[in-house]
Amino acid sequence: MEKNVIYAALLGAGTVGSGVYKLAGMLSSEMVQKTGACLVIKKVLVRNLYKEREGIPQDVLTDNWNEILEDREIQLVIEVMGGVEPANTYITQAILAGKQVVTANKDLLAEHGQELLTLAENRGVDLQFEAAVAGAIPIIRPLKQSLSASMLTEIMGIVNGTTNYILTKMTEENMSYEEALRQATDLGYAEADPTADVEGYDAGRKVAIMASLAYNSGVVFSDVYTEGITRITADDVRYAKEFGYVIKLVGVAALSDGQIEARVHPMLIPAQHPLASVRDSFNAVFVHGEACDDAMFMGRGAGMMPTASAVMGDVIIIMRNILHDNCGWNGGVAYKKIPVKPIEETKSRFFVRLKVSDRPGALANIAGVLGNNDVSIAQVVQKPSKDGIAELVIITGSVLERHFNDAMVILKGMSVLKEICGEIRVYGE
Repeated sequence: MEKNVIYAALLGAGTVGSGVYKLAGMLSSEMVQKTGACLVIKKVLVRNLYKEREGIPQDVLTDNWNEILEDREIQLVIEVMGGVEPANTYITQAILAGKQVVTANKDLLAEHGQELLTLAENRGVDLQFEAAVAGAIPIIRPLKQSLSASMLTEIMGIVNGTTNYILTKMTEENMSYEEALRQATDLGYAEADPTADVEGYDAGRKVAIMASLAYNSGVVFSDVYTEGITRITADDVRYAKEFGYVIKLVGVAALSDGQIEARVHPMLIPAQHPLASVRDSFNAVFVHGEACDDAMFMGRGAGMMPTASAVMGDVIIIMRNILHDNCGWNGGVAYKKIPVKPIEETKSRFFVRLKVSDRPGALANIAGVLGNNDVSIAQVVQKPSKDGIAELVIITGSVLERHFNDAMVILKGMSVLKEICGEIRVYGE
Protein backbone atom coordinates (compact mmCIF):
# COMPACT_ATOMS: atom_id res chain seq x y z
CA MET A 1 0.00 0.00 0.00
CA GLU A 2 1.29 3.45 -0.94
CA LYS A 3 2.23 5.31 2.16
CA ASN A 4 0.88 8.61 0.85
CA VAL A 5 -2.66 7.24 0.29
CA ILE A 6 -5.07 6.42 3.10
CA TYR A 7 -8.13 4.40 2.14
CA ALA A 8 -11.41 4.83 4.02
CA ALA A 9 -14.90 3.38 4.04
CA LEU A 10 -18.03 5.44 4.64
CA LEU A 11 -20.94 3.74 6.43
CA GLY A 12 -24.13 5.50 5.37
CA ALA A 13 -25.00 7.69 2.39
CA GLY A 14 -27.90 9.71 3.77
CA THR A 15 -27.82 13.44 4.38
CA VAL A 16 -24.65 13.43 6.48
CA GLY A 17 -22.92 10.67 4.49
CA SER A 18 -23.51 12.54 1.25
CA GLY A 19 -22.12 15.68 2.85
CA VAL A 20 -18.99 13.85 4.03
CA TYR A 21 -18.37 12.40 0.56
CA LYS A 22 -18.89 15.83 -1.01
CA LEU A 23 -16.60 17.61 1.46
CA ALA A 24 -13.90 14.97 1.06
CA GLY A 25 -13.95 15.71 -2.67
CA MET A 26 -13.79 19.46 -2.08
CA LEU A 27 -10.74 18.99 0.17
CA SER A 28 -8.94 16.49 -2.04
CA SER A 29 -6.49 19.00 -3.55
CA GLU A 30 -5.41 20.18 -0.09
CA MET A 31 -5.41 16.90 1.80
CA VAL A 32 -1.73 16.17 1.25
CA GLN A 33 -0.81 19.59 2.65
CA LYS A 34 -3.19 19.17 5.60
CA THR A 35 -2.22 15.60 6.49
CA GLY A 36 0.68 14.32 4.40
CA ALA A 37 -1.49 11.85 2.47
CA CYS A 38 -4.34 11.60 -0.02
CA LEU A 39 -7.71 10.33 1.19
CA VAL A 40 -9.57 7.83 -0.96
CA ILE A 41 -13.06 6.73 0.08
CA LYS A 42 -12.87 3.26 -1.38
CA LYS A 43 -16.28 1.93 -0.30
CA VAL A 44 -19.63 3.38 0.82
CA LEU A 45 -21.91 1.00 2.72
CA VAL A 46 -25.63 1.37 1.88
CA ARG A 47 -28.79 -0.66 2.40
CA ASN A 48 -30.01 -0.33 -1.18
CA LEU A 49 -27.44 -0.69 -3.95
CA TYR A 50 -29.89 0.40 -6.63
CA LYS A 51 -30.85 3.75 -5.16
CA GLU A 52 -29.06 6.64 -6.85
CA ARG A 53 -26.90 8.82 -4.60
CA GLU A 54 -26.09 12.17 -6.10
CA GLY A 55 -22.37 12.75 -6.24
CA ILE A 56 -21.39 9.21 -5.16
CA PRO A 57 -20.23 6.87 -7.96
CA GLN A 58 -22.15 3.60 -8.22
CA ASP A 59 -18.96 1.52 -8.29
CA VAL A 60 -17.98 2.46 -4.71
CA LEU A 61 -21.32 1.37 -3.23
CA THR A 62 -21.63 -1.90 -1.34
CA ASP A 63 -24.24 -3.53 0.87
CA ASN A 64 -21.74 -6.05 2.27
CA TRP A 65 -20.07 -4.98 5.55
CA ASN A 66 -17.62 -7.87 5.38
CA GLU A 67 -16.28 -6.50 2.12
CA ILE A 68 -15.09 -3.48 4.11
CA LEU A 69 -14.09 -5.31 7.28
CA GLU A 70 -11.89 -7.82 5.45
CA ASP A 71 -10.22 -5.26 3.18
CA ARG A 72 -6.79 -4.74 4.72
CA GLU A 73 -6.23 -1.68 2.56
CA ILE A 74 -9.05 0.20 4.31
CA GLN A 75 -7.54 1.77 7.42
CA LEU A 76 -10.32 4.16 8.38
CA VAL A 77 -14.07 3.63 8.91
CA ILE A 78 -16.38 6.67 8.97
CA GLU A 79 -19.76 5.80 10.50
CA VAL A 80 -22.69 8.15 9.85
CA MET A 81 -25.55 5.65 9.80
CA GLY A 82 -27.07 6.59 13.14
CA GLY A 83 -28.87 4.29 15.56
CA VAL A 84 -27.36 1.85 18.02
CA GLU A 85 -27.41 -1.23 15.79
CA PRO A 86 -25.87 -2.31 13.51
CA ALA A 87 -23.52 0.63 14.09
CA ASN A 88 -22.30 -0.76 17.43
CA THR A 89 -21.47 -4.13 15.87
CA TYR A 90 -19.72 -2.56 12.89
CA ILE A 91 -17.61 -0.16 14.98
CA THR A 92 -16.69 -2.88 17.48
CA GLN A 93 -15.59 -5.19 14.67
CA ALA A 94 -13.67 -2.39 12.95
CA ILE A 95 -11.77 -1.60 16.15
CA LEU A 96 -10.97 -5.26 16.73
CA ALA A 97 -9.66 -5.42 13.15
CA GLY A 98 -7.30 -2.52 13.90
CA LYS A 99 -9.14 0.08 11.82
CA GLN A 100 -9.42 3.70 12.95
CA VAL A 101 -12.97 5.00 13.46
CA VAL A 102 -14.80 8.30 13.13
CA THR A 103 -18.46 8.39 14.18
CA ALA A 104 -21.18 11.02 14.42
CA ASN A 105 -23.47 8.66 16.33
CA LYS A 106 -24.75 10.28 19.54
CA ASP A 107 -27.32 7.52 20.16
CA LEU A 108 -24.58 4.90 20.23
CA LEU A 109 -22.06 6.93 22.23
CA ALA A 110 -24.64 7.89 24.87
CA GLU A 111 -25.23 4.19 25.52
CA HIS A 112 -21.92 2.45 24.76
CA GLY A 113 -19.35 5.24 24.45
CA GLN A 114 -17.19 4.13 27.36
CA GLU A 115 -17.10 0.52 26.19
CA LEU A 116 -16.02 1.57 22.70
CA LEU A 117 -13.44 4.10 23.94
CA THR A 118 -11.90 1.51 26.28
CA LEU A 119 -11.80 -1.08 23.51
CA ALA A 120 -10.19 1.40 21.09
CA GLU A 121 -7.55 2.41 23.61
CA ASN A 122 -6.77 -1.24 24.41
CA ARG A 123 -6.42 -2.01 20.70
CA GLY A 124 -4.31 1.09 20.01
CA VAL A 125 -6.70 2.66 17.51
CA ASP A 126 -8.41 6.04 17.28
CA LEU A 127 -12.11 6.63 17.94
CA GLN A 128 -13.08 10.23 17.20
CA PHE A 129 -16.60 11.69 17.49
CA GLU A 130 -16.63 15.48 17.31
CA ALA A 131 -19.78 15.47 15.16
CA ALA A 132 -21.81 13.58 17.78
CA VAL A 133 -22.51 16.76 19.76
CA ALA A 134 -23.51 20.12 18.26
CA GLY A 135 -22.48 19.53 14.66
CA ALA A 136 -19.84 21.98 13.46
CA ILE A 137 -19.29 23.47 16.92
CA PRO A 138 -15.98 22.23 18.36
CA ILE A 139 -16.81 21.04 21.88
CA ILE A 140 -15.70 17.40 22.13
CA ARG A 141 -12.03 18.10 21.45
CA PRO A 142 -11.92 21.13 23.78
CA LEU A 143 -13.41 19.00 26.57
CA LYS A 144 -10.81 16.28 25.96
CA GLN A 145 -7.85 18.59 25.40
CA SER A 146 -7.99 22.40 25.60
CA LEU A 147 -10.18 22.52 28.73
CA SER A 148 -8.87 19.38 30.41
CA ALA A 149 -6.90 21.42 32.98
CA SER A 150 -9.72 23.85 33.72
CA MET A 151 -11.55 21.91 36.48
CA LEU A 152 -14.96 22.38 34.89
CA THR A 153 -17.86 22.96 37.25
CA GLU A 154 -20.70 23.49 34.78
CA ILE A 155 -21.60 22.98 31.14
CA MET A 156 -24.83 24.52 29.84
CA GLY A 157 -25.86 23.91 26.29
CA ILE A 158 -28.54 24.71 23.76
CA VAL A 159 -27.80 21.58 21.77
CA ASN A 160 -30.98 20.99 19.80
CA GLY A 161 -31.72 23.30 16.89
CA THR A 162 -35.34 22.23 16.44
CA THR A 163 -36.44 23.21 19.92
CA ASN A 164 -34.41 26.40 19.83
CA TYR A 165 -36.11 27.39 16.59
CA ILE A 166 -39.55 26.70 18.09
CA LEU A 167 -38.84 28.69 21.25
CA THR A 168 -37.36 31.55 19.22
CA LYS A 169 -40.54 31.83 17.16
CA MET A 170 -42.68 31.69 20.31
CA THR A 171 -40.59 34.46 21.87
CA GLU A 172 -40.10 36.80 18.92
CA GLU A 173 -43.28 36.27 16.89
CA ASN A 174 -45.73 35.32 19.66
CA MET A 175 -46.47 31.98 18.02
CA SER A 176 -48.10 29.14 19.90
CA TYR A 177 -46.08 25.95 20.40
CA GLU A 178 -48.20 24.21 17.76
CA GLU A 179 -47.69 26.98 15.19
CA ALA A 180 -43.93 27.11 15.75
CA LEU A 181 -43.61 23.31 15.50
CA ARG A 182 -45.58 23.32 12.25
CA GLN A 183 -43.25 25.94 10.78
CA ALA A 184 -40.17 24.03 11.97
CA THR A 185 -41.52 20.91 10.25
CA ASP A 186 -42.26 22.78 7.00
CA LEU A 187 -38.69 24.13 6.95
CA GLY A 188 -37.17 20.71 7.60
CA TYR A 189 -35.86 21.52 11.09
CA ALA A 190 -38.27 19.05 12.72
CA GLU A 191 -38.74 15.43 11.69
CA ALA A 192 -42.16 14.02 10.84
CA ASP A 193 -41.99 12.50 14.33
CA PRO A 194 -40.35 15.24 16.42
CA THR A 195 -40.47 13.33 19.73
CA ALA A 196 -36.72 12.94 20.18
CA ASP A 197 -36.25 16.68 19.81
CA VAL A 198 -39.24 18.19 21.61
CA GLU A 199 -39.14 15.76 24.55
CA GLY A 200 -35.44 16.46 25.16
CA TYR A 201 -34.09 13.00 24.29
CA ASP A 202 -31.71 14.24 21.58
CA ALA A 203 -30.25 16.86 23.92
CA GLY A 204 -30.11 14.29 26.74
CA ARG A 205 -27.85 12.02 24.72
CA LYS A 206 -25.49 14.90 24.05
CA VAL A 207 -25.44 15.82 27.74
CA ALA A 208 -24.46 12.23 28.63
CA ILE A 209 -21.51 12.42 26.23
CA MET A 210 -20.34 15.85 27.45
CA ALA A 211 -20.71 14.93 31.13
CA SER A 212 -18.63 11.77 30.64
CA LEU A 213 -15.84 13.76 29.01
CA ALA A 214 -15.93 16.73 31.37
CA TYR A 215 -15.83 14.66 34.56
CA ASN A 216 -14.01 11.52 33.37
CA SER A 217 -16.83 9.36 34.66
CA GLY A 218 -19.25 7.25 32.68
CA VAL A 219 -22.66 8.87 32.23
CA VAL A 220 -25.23 7.17 30.00
CA PHE A 221 -28.46 8.50 28.56
CA SER A 222 -30.62 6.80 31.20
CA ASP A 223 -28.76 8.82 33.88
CA VAL A 224 -29.92 12.10 32.34
CA TYR A 225 -33.18 13.66 33.54
CA THR A 226 -35.10 14.81 30.46
CA GLU A 227 -38.06 17.14 30.16
CA GLY A 228 -39.19 18.66 26.87
CA ILE A 229 -40.91 21.82 25.68
CA THR A 230 -44.37 20.50 24.81
CA ARG A 231 -45.96 22.16 27.87
CA ILE A 232 -44.45 25.60 27.26
CA THR A 233 -47.19 28.09 26.39
CA ALA A 234 -47.33 31.58 24.96
CA ASP A 235 -48.30 32.80 28.45
CA ASP A 236 -45.12 31.31 29.91
CA VAL A 237 -43.05 33.08 27.27
CA ARG A 238 -44.85 36.41 27.83
CA TYR A 239 -44.49 36.34 31.62
CA ALA A 240 -40.84 35.27 31.35
CA LYS A 241 -40.21 38.41 29.29
CA GLU A 242 -41.88 40.55 31.95
CA PHE A 243 -39.43 39.20 34.53
CA GLY A 244 -36.45 39.74 32.17
CA TYR A 245 -35.94 36.15 31.01
CA VAL A 246 -35.95 34.07 27.83
CA ILE A 247 -37.07 30.42 27.82
CA LYS A 248 -34.62 27.91 26.31
CA LEU A 249 -34.33 24.13 26.33
CA VAL A 250 -31.03 23.70 28.15
CA GLY A 251 -28.82 20.71 28.78
CA VAL A 252 -26.80 20.88 32.00
CA ALA A 253 -23.82 18.86 33.15
CA ALA A 254 -22.44 20.06 36.46
CA LEU A 255 -20.33 18.92 39.38
CA SER A 256 -22.11 19.53 42.68
CA ASP A 257 -21.38 18.15 46.15
CA GLY A 258 -19.14 15.46 44.69
CA GLN A 259 -21.86 14.28 42.32
CA ILE A 260 -22.66 14.86 38.66
CA GLU A 261 -25.84 16.65 37.68
CA ALA A 262 -27.01 15.63 34.22
CA ARG A 263 -30.32 17.08 33.09
CA VAL A 264 -32.25 18.58 30.17
CA HIS A 265 -35.28 20.81 30.66
CA PRO A 266 -36.74 24.20 29.77
CA MET A 267 -35.12 27.02 31.71
CA LEU A 268 -35.63 30.75 32.16
CA ILE A 269 -32.33 32.35 31.19
CA PRO A 270 -31.63 36.01 32.09
CA ALA A 271 -31.94 38.13 28.94
CA GLN A 272 -28.36 39.38 29.39
CA HIS A 273 -26.85 35.86 29.56
CA PRO A 274 -24.94 34.88 26.37
CA LEU A 275 -27.16 31.83 25.82
CA ALA A 276 -30.28 34.02 25.72
CA SER A 277 -29.16 35.53 22.40
CA VAL A 278 -28.76 32.16 20.65
CA ARG A 279 -31.60 32.19 18.10
CA ASP A 280 -33.34 29.99 15.57
CA SER A 281 -31.59 26.69 14.81
CA PHE A 282 -28.20 27.73 16.19
CA ASN A 283 -26.61 25.78 19.05
CA ALA A 284 -24.27 26.98 21.78
CA VAL A 285 -22.40 25.45 24.70
CA PHE A 286 -21.44 27.61 27.68
CA VAL A 287 -18.67 26.28 29.92
CA HIS A 288 -17.54 27.44 33.35
CA GLY A 289 -14.34 26.21 34.97
CA GLU A 290 -12.29 27.14 37.98
CA ALA A 291 -9.27 27.88 35.80
CA CYS A 292 -10.77 28.96 32.47
CA ASP A 293 -13.69 30.96 33.93
CA ASP A 294 -16.38 31.33 31.21
CA ALA A 295 -16.19 30.21 27.58
CA MET A 296 -18.88 29.78 24.94
CA PHE A 297 -18.92 27.83 21.69
CA MET A 298 -21.63 28.71 19.17
CA GLY A 299 -22.58 27.73 15.63
CA ARG A 300 -24.62 25.42 13.45
CA GLY A 301 -25.46 22.35 15.46
CA ALA A 302 -26.76 20.15 12.65
CA GLY A 303 -27.24 19.91 8.89
CA MET A 304 -25.41 18.23 6.04
CA MET A 305 -22.29 20.36 5.70
CA PRO A 306 -21.85 21.54 9.32
CA THR A 307 -21.90 17.92 10.49
CA ALA A 308 -19.67 16.86 7.60
CA SER A 309 -17.22 19.58 8.65
CA ALA A 310 -16.87 18.03 12.12
CA VAL A 311 -16.55 14.51 10.66
CA MET A 312 -13.84 15.55 8.23
CA GLY A 313 -11.98 17.40 10.99
CA ASP A 314 -11.74 14.06 12.82
CA VAL A 315 -10.67 12.32 9.60
CA ILE A 316 -7.83 14.80 9.13
CA ILE A 317 -6.60 14.24 12.70
CA ILE A 318 -6.67 10.46 12.28
CA MET A 319 -4.84 10.63 8.96
CA ARG A 320 -2.05 12.59 10.63
CA ASN A 321 -1.96 10.06 13.47
CA ILE A 322 -1.71 7.15 11.02
CA LEU A 323 1.22 8.74 9.19
CA HIS A 324 3.03 9.52 12.44
CA ASP A 325 2.21 6.18 14.08
CA ASN A 326 0.38 8.03 16.85
CA CYS A 327 -3.00 6.30 17.01
CA GLY A 328 -4.57 4.99 20.19
CA TRP A 329 -4.91 7.95 22.54
CA ASN A 330 -8.53 9.04 22.52
CA GLY A 331 -9.10 10.83 25.80
CA GLY A 332 -12.48 10.54 27.40
CA VAL A 333 -12.00 7.08 28.88
CA ALA A 334 -13.61 7.24 32.32
CA TYR A 335 -11.14 6.67 35.13
CA LYS A 336 -13.45 7.91 37.89
CA LYS A 337 -16.73 6.62 39.26
CA ILE A 338 -18.71 9.69 40.26
CA PRO A 339 -22.37 9.11 41.13
CA VAL A 340 -25.07 10.94 39.22
CA LYS A 341 -27.24 13.06 41.51
CA PRO A 342 -30.98 12.26 41.38
CA ILE A 343 -33.01 15.18 40.06
CA GLU A 344 -34.90 15.35 43.39
CA GLU A 345 -31.64 16.26 45.14
CA THR A 346 -30.69 19.09 42.78
CA LYS A 347 -31.37 22.74 43.58
CA SER A 348 -33.14 25.22 41.31
CA ARG A 349 -35.17 28.35 41.35
CA PHE A 350 -38.65 27.96 39.87
CA PHE A 351 -41.06 30.04 37.84
CA VAL A 352 -44.64 29.05 38.76
CA ARG A 353 -47.96 30.22 37.34
CA LEU A 354 -51.03 29.60 39.47
CA LYS A 355 -54.74 30.34 39.06
CA VAL A 356 -56.34 30.97 42.45
CA SER A 357 -59.64 32.14 43.86
CA ASP A 358 -59.55 35.89 44.22
CA ARG A 359 -60.39 36.15 47.89
CA PRO A 360 -58.68 37.58 50.97
CA GLY A 361 -55.82 35.51 52.34
CA ALA A 362 -55.31 33.41 49.21
CA LEU A 363 -51.75 34.62 48.60
CA ALA A 364 -50.92 34.33 52.30
CA ASN A 365 -52.12 30.72 52.35
CA ILE A 366 -50.04 29.84 49.31
CA ALA A 367 -46.98 31.62 50.70
CA GLY A 368 -47.43 29.70 53.95
CA VAL A 369 -47.41 26.33 52.17
CA LEU A 370 -44.30 27.31 50.21
CA GLY A 371 -42.53 28.55 53.31
CA ASN A 372 -43.37 25.41 55.30
CA ASN A 373 -41.58 23.43 52.58
CA ASP A 374 -38.46 25.63 52.48
CA VAL A 375 -39.58 27.39 49.29
CA SER A 376 -38.90 31.12 49.52
CA ILE A 377 -40.53 33.68 47.21
CA ALA A 378 -38.10 35.97 45.38
CA GLN A 379 -40.64 37.71 43.13
CA VAL A 380 -44.40 37.63 42.77
CA VAL A 381 -46.89 39.33 40.47
CA GLN A 382 -50.67 39.10 40.77
CA LYS A 383 -52.60 39.66 37.56
CA PRO A 384 -56.06 41.28 37.57
CA SER A 385 -58.93 39.02 38.57
CA LYS A 386 -61.29 37.66 35.90
CA ASP A 387 -64.50 35.87 36.86
CA GLY A 388 -63.26 35.60 40.43
CA ILE A 389 -59.99 33.91 39.41
CA ALA A 390 -56.64 35.65 39.82
CA GLU A 391 -53.33 34.58 38.29
CA LEU A 392 -50.21 34.52 40.42
CA VAL A 393 -46.77 34.41 38.82
CA ILE A 394 -44.04 33.49 41.30
CA ILE A 395 -40.28 33.10 41.05
CA THR A 396 -38.86 31.19 43.99
CA GLY A 397 -35.49 31.23 45.65
CA SER A 398 -33.14 28.27 45.25
CA VAL A 399 -34.73 25.12 46.66
CA LEU A 400 -34.21 21.38 46.66
CA GLU A 401 -36.37 19.87 43.94
CA ARG A 402 -38.01 17.43 46.33
CA HIS A 403 -39.05 20.24 48.68
CA PHE A 404 -40.55 22.15 45.77
CA ASN A 405 -42.41 19.03 44.61
CA ASP A 406 -43.77 18.48 48.12
CA ALA A 407 -45.09 22.04 48.15
CA MET A 408 -46.79 21.56 44.77
CA VAL A 409 -48.52 18.39 46.00
CA ILE A 410 -49.94 20.25 49.01
CA LEU A 411 -51.01 23.22 46.88
CA LYS A 412 -52.94 20.95 44.54
CA GLY A 413 -55.08 19.84 47.48
CA MET A 414 -56.05 23.38 48.53
CA SER A 415 -59.52 24.66 47.68
CA VAL A 416 -58.13 28.12 46.90
CA LEU A 417 -55.97 26.74 44.07
CA LYS A 418 -57.76 26.24 40.76
CA GLU A 419 -54.83 25.29 38.52
CA ILE A 420 -51.05 25.06 38.35
CA CYS A 421 -50.53 26.44 34.84
CA GLY A 422 -46.77 26.07 34.59
CA GLU A 423 -43.57 25.15 36.42
CA ILE A 424 -40.22 26.01 34.80
CA ARG A 425 -36.75 26.08 36.34
CA VAL A 426 -34.85 29.37 36.47
CA TYR A 427 -31.12 29.81 35.94
CA GLY A 428 -29.02 31.11 38.81
CA GLU A 429 -28.85 30.89 42.55
